[in-house]
This record gives sequence, structure tokens and C-alpha cells, in this order.
Amino acid sequence: MTTKSADGVTLPLPGEWDGRQLSASYVADYKPFNFVDGEGVRCSLYVSGCPFKCPGCYNEAAQSFRYGKPYTPELVAQILADLAQPYVAGLSLVGGEPMLATPILLPLVRQVRAEFGDTKDIWVWSGYTFESLMVDTSDKQELLELCDVLVDGPFINRLYHHDLAFRGSRNQRIIDLAATRAQLAELGLVPSPAESRDDAAAVETASYTAAVVPWSSGRRDSEDSVPFLKPAAPSS
Repeated sequence: MTTKSADGVTLPLPGEWDGRQLSASYVADYKPFNFVDGEGVRCSLYVSGCPFKCPGCYNEAAQSFRYGKPYTPELVAQILADLAQPYVAGLSLVGGEPMLATPILLPLVRQVRAEFGDTKDIWVWSGYTFESLMVDTSDKQELLELCDVLVDGPFINRLYHHDLAFRGSRNQRIIDLAATRAQLAELGLVPSPAESRDDAAAVETASYTAAVVPWSSGRRDSEDSVPFLKPAAPSS
């Protein structure tokens, strides 16, 4: 049964929300060649449907699972063609809630990996925390396994700050998933799919926190790496 946090965010029990049942396969928007949703030039797919309903959500209309338009093979072809451009760093999965859009995102991400391997990175934003995803449904865990960076946690209005990179509130983390997976292996931790447990509410998630590795940019701009133009001399 869902509960409300002190900040008004709707929170589910592990496995309570299943995108394989909830998704209507709609997308709110597709924005190619942007610089907002992650590092470098991004192609961003905004999926529809988000029951977290964070107060102050910047994309409130997309909380409906039938907002926007149906996801189509033509859109898939467009995304793949855009990603093929050499200046595009990767794909960004935004919402709505991507972890509840696995019926469309898992086939897309598998195809991106098949065509581009690791030459394009995949960022995903989720109201779920990393720890909660480790004990949720297997489709969420598969999508997470195919991604490179997770921005996790619900938006919390009182923790908003306009200067936060790639996130809206201070509780949200930017997680390096490859490094985190290596830490999970070192600690002997594995995901625990909700479908495989009798009592989803009783599972412990705190042990996964020790494996989380924050993401850091490998391509920070500086005056040594970016050609700056000197201002012209004043005319006499």
C-alpha cells in the first residue's frame, strides 16, 4: 500500500507499481540534440506516467500515463538515427517515470546497446532510489543494468536549488552505475527481485547504500581545454 512522505511524495512498497501493467506506451516528448539532460549532447526521451506525484514537479502533465502521444516504430527509428550522429554523447531517459515505462524502454535500450555498444552512454532519471530499485521488480533492475548513470530519488521542493547539475533537489544523487555494479560484486550483493519474495515489504535495503559510487564528469571544461576568444581591443 502506498504512503505519503512528509514532503507529500507518494511512495510505493517494493514491487507495488509494475510498469508492465501500468504503462500505456505513451511518450510526453522527444528532444534531440540538447545539453540539459546529462553530460554532452543528448537525445532525451520523456516517457508518460508517474505516480510519485512530487509536489512542485516541473513536468506535472506527464504524470498521466496517457499524456502526450503513443510511442511508435517511427520514433524509434528517429532516435536511433539521431544517436548515430558522431557529436551525440548518448540517450537520456526522463519522465514521467522511466522505471514504469519498461515495456517501451527495455526494447529501445537493448537496440541502442546492440547498435552502438558502449560508445553512447545512457542516463536515466527516477523517483526511485537506487536502494529501492535493488529490491523492486526485475524489469526495473534489467533497465538499470543497461544504463550508465542514474539520477535517483523524488523531487523534494524544500531541497530545491537552481544551481544543482542535472537534478532538481539536494536529496537526488547522480550515480555511476558501472562503478556501483563493481562495488556490489565486491561486497557480494545482488538485486533481490520483488517477484521472487513472499514479503516484499520486509526486505532490507540499507546494505546497498555502501555500494553507491557518485558520478563525476570526465570532461570538465576549463580554459585549458576550451578555446576562449580574447575581447577585441577598444577602438580609438
